[in-house]
Formats: sequence, structure tokens, C-alpha cells
Amino acid sequence: MTQTATPKVQVRGLSMHFTRQNDAPLEVLRDIDLDVHAGEFLSIVGASGCGKTTFLRILDGLIASTSGEIRIDGRAVAKPGPDRGFVFQADSLMPWRTVMDNVIFGLEIQGKSRKESIERAEGLIRLVGLKDFVKNYPHELSGGMRQRANLARALAINPEVLLMDEPFAALDAQTRELMQRELLRIWNEARKTVIFITHQIDEAVYLSDRVIVFSARPGRVREIVPIDIPRPRALHVKRTPHFLEYTDRIWRLIEEEVNFAMRG
Repeated sequence: MTQTATPKVQVRGLSMHFTRQNDAPLEVLRDIDLDVHAGEFLSIVGASGCGKTTFLRILDGLIASTSGEIRIDGRAVAKPGPDRGFVFQADSLMPWRTVMDNVIFGLEIQGKSRKESIERAEGLIRLVGLKDFVKNYPHELSGGMRQRANLARALAINPEVLLMDEPFAALDAQTRELMQRELLRIWNEARKTVIFITHQIDEAVYLSDRVIVFSARPGRVREIVPIDIPRPRALHVKRTPHFLEYTDRIWRLIEEEVNFAMRG
């Protein structure tokens, strides 16, 4: 991970309230302060409903926060922009477009020529291991392959920050583990700054430089856990005592938050 004097992403005093049908406010996030460094892989975990996805959508500019600010490279975030790529839980590929045409979609929106877009996409499709499937349609691909295509599409616009909202949640356990390994390989080559949401604690520990534990709603930064496991990381590292110490520690933090919320 490369750290610079100015963080790639700065979050200051971020809070979010929604208004429910009965006009009662629902506080989802409260006073979040967070710095993310250039090239860092950071994961966010926490109990269901703690605001993880809402936080990511605010980072992308899809919704506005109630208060606070976000800056990327010192620039305030007010709306979606090409400096951020978003990978959703569902692959969200357009079924009438081939892998190639899905990957170049964002470049088309930016006004790039088809020739330039395809040249850019070809390298990314190779990077995600789909070079033999450029003419295939989404229904002809496995779940893991569709998410590879989704990742290539997000990378095609060359974002500064990659936002990933539980991208492997719909995959079976074996495919999910293989995709985790592939994601680290792709991240190591592309060196994007990644903010990754997951419910899987072992996934967060395996992928990340740091794991952010959110409190129960309203989501706050309960603890930041640096992951001191050398890279590159093979999948078998998950069976080591050091790795299990991290997962146990993070699970205890989340368990405390869940128990506190239930008592409240």
C-alpha cells in the first residue's frame, strides 16, 4: 500500500438521516471520520442495517449526506464522477450486450470512440480472465464470470477509487474464495484504491490492508483494525492462527454491537 501525505479519500463528520413515512427520522450514519490512502484496500464490516451500503452510495455521489463532507484528492464529492467506479452486489450486466459491449458501456457514455473503447477493454478483459468470452452474453456466463465482467466494466473508466458493495455475496462458497484470490491479483496489477463492503469477516481480513468495523445503527467507526499479513496472500493463509485471531477479534466487536442493539 502506498501512503501519501494527503489521503486519497477523506471523510469528515459524515452523518445521514432518512425520513420515514410517519415523518420520524431514521439516523443511519453518525459523525464518520475516515481517511483512505492511495492504493489501499479497505473493507468495511458491521451488523446488518448499520449503514455500510448507504455509506458507499454517499461516497459514489448517488445520494447526498445530511451533513459532513467527502473529498477525493482534495475535491469535494457532490455527484457521481469518473474518478469512482461502483461494483454492485448484483452483476447488473445488460443482457442484450456481449461481454465486450458491457465492458465498454461506460466509455461510450464518456464519448470515447468504439475503436478506442475496445482497445481499452481488451486489456481489462484479459486481466479478469475473460478473453475467450468477449462475444458471449451474460446468460452464457457463470455467476463468477459475470462479476469478472462487471469488475472489468468498472475498471474501464479508469477510476481513482473502486467502490465494491458485497460483489461476491451471490456466489457459492468455492467460487467466492476463488474470486477473492482473483480480485487480489487484479488489484495488485491495477493498484486502485478499493473500499469494499462485506458481511464475511474472513473475506475482509483476507483482502484488506485495514478493516473498518461499524457500530450498530447509527453506523459509526467502532474500530479500525490494521491487517498485518504479508502480501501476496494465498488462500491457505485463512487457516493460520494469525488469520483466525483477526477474524475472532472482529467478530467479537460485531457481536458486542449486535448485543447492544438488541438490548436497546
